Amino acid sequence: MQDVARLAGVSAMTVSRALRSDASISQATRARILEVIERVGYIPDQTANMLASRRSGFVVALIPALNNSNFADTVRGINDSLAGTGLQMILGATDYSPEREEELIATTLRRRPEGIILAGSKHTARARRLLTHAGLPIVQIWDFPDDPLDQVVGFSNADAARAMVHHLADRGFRRIGFVGSSVPSDTRGFERQRGYCEALVERGLGPPRLVNAAKPPGSIEQGGLALGRLLERWPDLDAVFCVSDLAACGAMMECHRRGMVVPRDIAIAGFGDFEISRCTHPRMSTVAVESYEIGALAGRHLVAALEYDGDPATRPVARIRTPFTVIAREST
Repeated sequence: MQDVARLAGVSAMTVSRALRSDASISQATRARILEVIERVGYIPDQTANMLASRRSGFVVALIPALNNSNFADTVRGINDSLAGTGLQMILGATDYSPEREEELIATTLRRRPEGIILAGSKHTARARRLLTHAGLPIVQIWDFPDDPLDQVVGFSNADAARAMVHHLADRGFRRIGFVGSSVPSDTRGFERQRGYCEALVERGLGPPRLVNAAKPPGSIEQGGLALGRLLERWPDLDAVFCVSDLAACGAMMECHRRGMVVPRDIAIAGFGDFEISRCTHPRMSTVAVESYEIGALAGRHLVAALEYDGDPATRPVARIRTPFTVIAREST
């Protein structure tokens, strides 16, 4: 700052005022200072301002995985919603572990974020205490909890899975299997399994035929192995619904290896509407969710909460259900 002041012919205090858009200095002086800053590439140290204003300038987003295109779209939506706000996003991956999420929450709270976006609705007791005591705006995404921490932008994974089973039943399939998550902490995967089981009861389709074999976000290899396990136990299956499109792709390829024609011999359906679901042969039926919009809405409502200048007790709290759609393609 001293170098900028010397080159602009002003004091360091005047440079500081120019950076704060202080009305006590002239526009000409401010313009000269800003020109010097641009020329020398000076980047102001915001530490002092942060301590004085108690504003850190960043928000935290915690998602289960970085190698999932749906979550990547959600992060893109959050990032786009923060453009022009002066806020930056710090991203963390929990690897579907509540304990890892708790650790990340504790670590980031020490750095005083202005708000937090969390994927999911199940958190450890300590994580919930930390978040409640922090007094920050929070948005839970990708689920619709019964006991939200604050704001919510998401959908019922159970309802979405139920809708796919009803689609399969409406197409005439009666012996429907399910490839589920092998990780108990994958709450979204187990909610989809719950929806599958409930739909079987609603349609009178007998007991569940399921294998929990797909480590989230599910891999093509896991889906192929899971289909083999399902057929060993229930060789009369006429449809399989998978917890993700990647697992469903693997199941479909295993069908091809076995000489089974999809959907004549067995129908295959996935979840997520990943790009791969539109490229398989036959093209895969799936459940589409508004991944990008979930992130964009979460970011916008987090910003709105931070900009609210009324009584905190009267701050509007958004509880938004985002849509999901069963996309029927050739595989069912």
